[in-house]
Amino acid sequence: MSKSKPSPLPPGTLIGGYRVMRRVAAGGFGVVYLAAQADGQQVAIKEYLPASLVAREPGQLQPQVSPEKLSLYRLGLKSFFEEGRALAQISHPSVVSVLNFFRENETVYMVTNFLEGASLQDFIVVARNLGQAKVFRESTIRSLFDEVLRGLRIVHQHKMLHLDIKPANIFITDDNKAVLIDFGAAREVLSKEGNFIRPMYTPGFAAPEMYRRDTTMGPWTDIYAIGACMFACMHGYPPSDAPQRVPEDKTLKTLKRLQGVYSDDLVEIVHWCMELDPLMRPQSVFALQKEMNRSGARRYTQLTMADKVKLQFDDVLENTKKTVLKATEMGKKIS
Repeated sequence: MSKSKPSPLPPGTLIGGYRVMRRVAAGGFGVVYLAAQADGQQVAIKEYLPASLVAREPGQLQPQVSPEKLSLYRLGLKSFFEEGRALAQISHPSVVSVLNFFRENETVYMVTNFLEGASLQDFIVVARNLGQAKVFRESTIRSLFDEVLRGLRIVHQHKMLHLDIKPANIFITDDNKAVLIDFGAAREVLSKEGNFIRPMYTPGFAAPEMYRRDTTMGPWTDIYAIGACMFACMHGYPPSDAPQRVPEDKTLKTLKRLQGVYSDDLVEIVHWCMELDPLMRPQSVFALQKEMNRSGARRYTQLTMADKVKLQFDDVLENTKKTVLKATEMGKKIS
């Protein structure tokens, strides 16, 4: 079996009555194509194609799965199919619309509306490169996540979790609508299997419980990711990975620096969402929405000169430790 990534379907391939036009994205669990219906209407089609479990040579339609991986492949296939069926029941402008899902070529395809625009990640990169104190205005962040939370609340009401919320999976359409895309049900099911070694999470946006197999996930798991996305909109970069926050929480230091730039209210909400203890976070989207929509004047706390000096001192101390550690490691290699 080839060790290279499975080849995508070639342009012109017919599947389920749709004609593949081109590949638009690929990840560890599937490939997304731009395709056309018989009437010419464009759609997006996601093919279940876990790169660590299957192979497919150029020109082939059916994924090749080795016997020892077949049961795991089918487990993810079933979950992906059930995800399509569940999403097809949800109709909300902030959740990607599943138009159809079908089995063919020994795999499953999920057909969604084709969105034109760019991901929130794209907007963050552009905004942070402007070098301004505020990556996004606070009003923009609040408005954006008001839309996202409305959609996520409906998802949770349908007993589903997203499990891979990150700026790359929040799509901003050309008519300025925020849409949640790329749910991770199959990813979560496969992560419970001991012999599946590919990481199931996105570092920086994954809650601590996603790194463990003995903890329960729930709405609070998606809420951690929402907090991490808001953090990225404020700071311009993702927060530290959850396991790295345990010995030294750089995320809290960064939030401290953002005081005065953003309201205390927003900084506190992000901190609340990103608590390492799941029980300390909002337990539902409704609870988070209630706090975000709470009326009243926003509080701003400007950092004192002493605070700024202390933060700078901490940075110098941390960089010194890294330099000493690096020099020590190099010395060991030389000796």
